Amino acid sequence: MPRTYTLYDAKARFSQVIREVRDGDTVTVSYRGEPVAEIRPVSKVATSSLERRIEELRRSGEIIPAEIPEFHPQASAHIPGALREFLMDRDD
Repeated sequence: MPRTYTLYDAKARFSQVIREVRDGDTVTVSYRGEPVAEIRPVSKVATSSLERRIEELRRSGEIIPAEIPEFHPQASAHIPGALREFLMDRDD
């Protein structure tokens, strides 16, 4: 069951709060009767590699990879000025 501490109590009993979190509990901190923060254990996912985490987020639908359009040098012919020159030089 989540435990709630006032801000004053959380500061005064910080070691106890951390012990509870290390034991797997989530602790809520309130200020003037309103919950303002949660202190919870760091998930195992946070310690995994960045690539693995991104893949998990992609599979769950939380992130969607950007679609990068293919570059066609001939399409840049209608682009005026310095941008066209830059794009044409980039192909070399």
